[in-house]
Amino acid sequence: MHKTIVLLLLAEIILVPSSDGAKVPAVIVFGDSSVDAGNNNQISTILKSNFAPYGRDFDGGRPTGRFCNGRIPPDFISQAFGLKPFVPAYLDPMYSISDFVDGVSFASAGTGYDTATSDVLSVIPFWKELEYYKEYQSKLRAFVGDAKATQIISEALYLLSLGTNDFLEDYYLLPNRRNQFSVDMYEDYLSGLAAKFIKDLYALGARKISLGGLPPMGCLPLERTTDFLQGNGDTCNEEYNKVALNFNGKLSGVVNNLNQELPGIKVVFSNPYFILQKIVQNPSSYGFEVAAVACCSSGLYEMGYLCNRLNPLTCSDADKYVFWDSFHPTQKTNQIVSDYVLRNVLSQFL
Repeated sequence: MHKTIVLLLLAEIILVPSSDGAKVPAVIVFGDSSVDAGNNNQISTILKSNFAPYGRDFDGGRPTGRFCNGRIPPDFISQAFGLKPFVPAYLDPMYSISDFVDGVSFASAGTGYDTATSDVLSVIPFWKELEYYKEYQSKLRAFVGDAKATQIISEALYLLSLGTNDFLEDYYLLPNRRNQFSVDMYEDYLSGLAAKFIKDLYALGARKISLGGLPPMGCLPLERTTDFLQGNGDTCNEEYNKVALNFNGKLSGVVNNLNQELPGIKVVFSNPYFILQKIVQNPSSYGFEVAAVACCSSGLYEMGYLCNRLNPLTCSDADKYVFWDSFHPTQKTNQIVSDYVLRNVLSQFL
C-alpha cells in the first residue's frame, strides 16, 4: 500500500472523536477564498467559482462556489469533529438557520484583513463578516433559545483563514499601501487587525479560536508564472515566501499575547506554511505528480472565470496535482493540510 494512503488512513483513525471525548458543537468560519463555501455567489463580484469545472469532485459534482475541485479545509475539519462533512455558506439561499446550528461560513473570496483589499474586487470586507456573525447569533438565539445558543457560541471552534490577498492582490499589486507602509509596517498593521478581530469575537462570546497563517505564497502557480515572465526561472518567489514566514511569526505573537490577555480564551496558530512547502518541494512523497502547474487549463494563471469548462486542457485527475487553479489547492492537498493541522494543533479541542 502506498505510504501516503497509509498516512491518510491513520490520520482518519486518529481524528475520529470518541463518543465520550470533547467535541465542539459547531465550526464557524471567517476568511477568504481558502475557506469561502459560496458566499461570493450572492454578491456582485467577478470573483466567483459557481460553475464547472469547480466542484466536479464535490458531492454530486456540484459547483458550490468553493475555489476547488471538491472540499476545502473547514469541510474536513467539521467532519473530523463529528459534524457535517461540509460547512455551508451563510448567504447561500439553499440553507437556513437550522442548517447553520452546527457550522457556518462567513468567508468571502478575495477579502483580507485590510478593507482596502476587499475593495479591489468588490467582495465582503472582513468587518462585514463579523456583522453577519452578529446577525447569525440573533437568529441562533431565536431558533434554539438563549441557553443553548450561548453554549454553542462559547464552545464552537472558530476558524480564521486570510491574509494572502492583502499582499498579492493589494500591497504588491497596487501602489496605495506601498506608498503608506513598508512591508514590515504593513505586516504590523495587518496583525493588529487580526488581534482586534479576535478581541471582537471574544466580546461576542467566542472562546476557541484558530488563527490561520499564510501559505508559501511565492510557490502559488500564479506567482511562479510571474517570476518566470520576469526572467527569474520557474521557481518560487522567495521574497514572497519570506514575507509569509515573517508575517506568520507576527501572527504567532498575536496568539501568545491574546492567550495571556483574555481570560478563558484559547487561541491557537494553525500554520499551513511548512506542510505545504514540503508538498511543493517533494510532491511524490504525498502521492502527487505535479506541483509547479495547476490542474485547470494551462495551470499558470487561470482562476475564477478563467478556469471554465470550455477549456479542454483541464487535467482529468486533480489528485495528481497539488494545485487546482493558479491560486488554490486541490481537494487532496486540502485534506492533507487539514489532517496535519488537526493532528498538530486542533486536536487539543477534540
